[in-house]
Amino acid sequence: MRALRLHGTGDVRLHEEPDPRPGPDETLVRITDVGLCGSDLHWFTEGGIGDARIDDPLVPGHEMAGVVVGGPWDGRPVAVDPAIPCERCELCVEGHRNLCPRVRFAGNKGVDGGMQELLAWPTRLLHPLPEGVTGADGAMLEPLGVALHAWDLGHARAATTVAVVGAGPIGLLLVQLALAAGATRVIAVDPLPHRRAAALRYGAEVALDPTEARDAATWTELVGTGCDIAFEAAGTDDAIATSLLAVRPGARVALVGIPDGDRSSFPAALARRKGVTLVMVRRMKEMYPRTIALVASGKVDVRSLVTDRFPLAEAATAFQQAAAREGLKVVVRPAE
Repeated sequence: MRALRLHGTGDVRLHEEPDPRPGPDETLVRITDVGLCGSDLHWFTEGGIGDARIDDPLVPGHEMAGVVVGGPWDGRPVAVDPAIPCERCELCVEGHRNLCPRVRFAGNKGVDGGMQELLAWPTRLLHPLPEGVTGADGAMLEPLGVALHAWDLGHARAATTVAVVGAGPIGLLLVQLALAAGATRVIAVDPLPHRRAAALRYGAEVALDPTEARDAATWTELVGTGCDIAFEAAGTDDAIATSLLAVRPGARVALVGIPDGDRSSFPAALARRKGVTLVMVRRMKEMYPRTIALVASGKVDVRSLVTDRFPLAEAATAFQQAAAREGLKVVVRPAE
C-alpha cells in the first residue's frame, strides 16, 4: 500500500509499505477520506505540537473515514475514532476518555494516522455510517465531535447569545451547533472575508472582522452587557482577548484553538473584573453517535465545509492549501 509520512517540518514523502495485518479485536479499513485539521498543520509547519515532536517519520491524519475490508462488516462505510484510550485508568472509568494519560491518538506520538491506503484499527472504535452519509462527511465527524464537546463544556442554555471567535471549520460547526441547540443569536469573528461570509451562510447574525471586534463599543451596541458564552476557535491571544471582551460578567469562555508556540495569554484585569470562567477544550469524549445523528438528520451541514479535495500523491499541496487558509476544509483521499 501507499502511505504518506511526515519526516520533519514541511517534509512529507510517499512510501510503499506492506499492507497492515489486523490484530485481535482489530479490523482493516480502506481509508477513503482524511480531513486536515489545525493540529495537523502544527505538525507540518512546526514539526510538532507543544512538547510532542516528530521522533520518527509519522503518518499524519486523525479526521478519517473509510470502508471495512473483510470480516462481518466487509464493504461497510465507517468513521474511525482516532483516540484509543486505555479504558482502565481512573479518568477513563469516570468517562473522561479524552483526558486519558495513556491514550494513543492517530497521527500523534508514534501512532500512524489515516494518510495511508489501509489502516488496522480497533473494531470498537469504528462507527458505521448510515445511508446518505459520505466518506467526507464521516471524516468531518471528528471536528464536529470537538465542537460538540466544546458546546457541552460551555454549559450554554437555550435562548442564549453566543460569540464564536475564529470561523474556521470548528468555529463554523459551533455556529451551526449553537443554532441547532436553541441559541437565539450567534455573532462570529474572523479576519478572512470568505470565512465571515461562510459564518453568515450558516446562520450567524453578524460576522465581524477583528478590528471591529476589538472595540468594546461594538459589543455594547450588539449585545448590551455581553454574550452569554464565547467560543475561542482561533488559537491566538487576540482571539482570547476578543472573547473576553464579547461576554457578559459571569460568563464562560471556552478555549478551543491550539496556539502557536504552546503559549496563550489574556488580559487578566478584564477577565477578573468580569469574573469570567475559562474552560479548556481537549479533543472530545464519546461523541460519534451524537454527531452521526446530527449529520444524518440534517441539523448540521458538514458536507459544504469541504472545499478542497486532493489525492494522496498531492498531499504536500493539500497541506500547503490548508496552511494558506484560502478555503474551509481540505480533505485528502488516500484510497480513491
